[in-house]
Amino acid sequence: MFKYEIIKECKQTGARIGRFTTPHGVIETPVFMPVGTLGTVKSLSPEEVAEAGSQILLSNTYHLYLRPGHEIVRNAGGLHKFMNWNKPILTDSGGFQVFSLSTLRKITDEGVMFHSHRDGSKHFLRPEDAIEIQKALGSDIMMAFDECTAADTNYRKSREALERTLKWLDRCYKVADTENQILFPIVQGNMYADLRKESLERTIPYAKCGIAIGGLSVGEEKPVMYDMLDTLKDYYPKNMPRYLMGVGSADCIVEGVIRGIDMFDCVLPTRIARNGTAMTFKGDLTIRNASYKEDYTPVEEGCDCYCCRNYSRAYVRHLINTDEILGGRLLSIHNIHFLHRLTAKIKEAIWQDRLLDFRNEMMADYKIK
Repeated sequence: MFKYEIIKECKQTGARIGRFTTPHGVIETPVFMPVGTLGTVKSLSPEEVAEAGSQILLSNTYHLYLRPGHEIVRNAGGLHKFMNWNKPILTDSGGFQVFSLSTLRKITDEGVMFHSHRDGSKHFLRPEDAIEIQKALGSDIMMAFDECTAADTNYRKSREALERTLKWLDRCYKVADTENQILFPIVQGNMYADLRKESLERTIPYAKCGIAIGGLSVGEEKPVMYDMLDTLKDYYPKNMPRYLMGVGSADCIVEGVIRGIDMFDCVLPTRIARNGTAMTFKGDLTIRNASYKEDYTPVEEGCDCYCCRNYSRAYVRHLINTDEILGGRLLSIHNIHFLHRLTAKIKEAIWQDRLLDFRNEMMADYKIK
C-alpha cells in the first residue's frame, strides 16, 4: 500500500524528487502539507485547498480527540469521508500539543496526564492511545507519540526525552498493525548533534516507509536548525521520505530540501494570512499597511492563484482592515499556493541539477523579517 520511489537526485546537492504512493493517492515530493488541525484548513473548504495545489494535508490527533471525539469521526467513516477530502492525510500524534498547549501536565514513562486547553478537563494519553485514536481517524500516515523538548533544554533532560520517545515508539509500533496506514517514527535529540545521530540510528529500525524529524523550529535560531539537519543528512534511510515537522517558511523549506528533507508542514501560511500578511518570492508582504491603499496590482505579480487572478492588493487590504473574513481567506489561498509554487520551482531546479544556484538567486531578492 505504501511505496517511495526516487525519480531524480540533484547532482549539486543530493536533494530528491520522489513519488510516495499511499492508499489515497501518489504524492510527489518535495511537498508542503497545509495544516487542517481540526479537520479543516482554517476558513477554507477542502475544494479550495485542493485547487490551491495541495496533495496532502495534516490534521491533529490531540484536537480531534478533544473535539468532536475520534469515535464520532470513526462512525462517520473516517476523517477522509467526515471532511470530504479524498487525498492523503497525515495525523500528528498530539505529542507536541500536549507539551505546548497544556500548562498542567505530568509526564511519566507510561504516558502523559494533561488538562485540556479548552475546558481544563483531565486526560491521560498513552502511546497506544495515540495510535488507536489515529486508527479511528483513518489517516494514511500516523505519527508516533513522542516527547518534544524546548530549544533551551539541557543535555540531561534532552537525553531523558530521547529515551522516553524511543520507549514510546516501540509501544506505538506494536499496535500500529493496519495495512492501510503507515507509522512514521520521530527523531528527537534537541540541539545536540550526538543525541540527534543516536536518535536517528535507533529510530531507523521502526521506519517502514517514512521517518520524521521533530523538535526543531521550537525556538532555536535557523542556523542551529540547519546544523542539526546537516548532522543527520548522510545517515537517513534513502528509500523513504523524510519529514521535517512544523517548518513552513520559504527560506527554511529551500534549506531543508538541500539538506535531504522531502516533506514539510506548518500553520504559518494560514496564520499570517489571517493577520494580513502575504508570502511572496521577495519575502513577506504586510498587506494591511497604508502603502497598499491604492495599489491595484495583484498580491504577487506572476502568481496564478484565485486571489491574484481576481483581486488587488488594495481590495485585500480593505478586507483585512475592516475585519472581513474574505480577506484572510484570500490570503490563505495565496499563501498555500505560494508554497506549492515554491516546491514546483525547487523540483525544476533539482531536475536541472542547480538547486544551490536556485537558492542563491532566490535569497538575493528574498527579504527575511
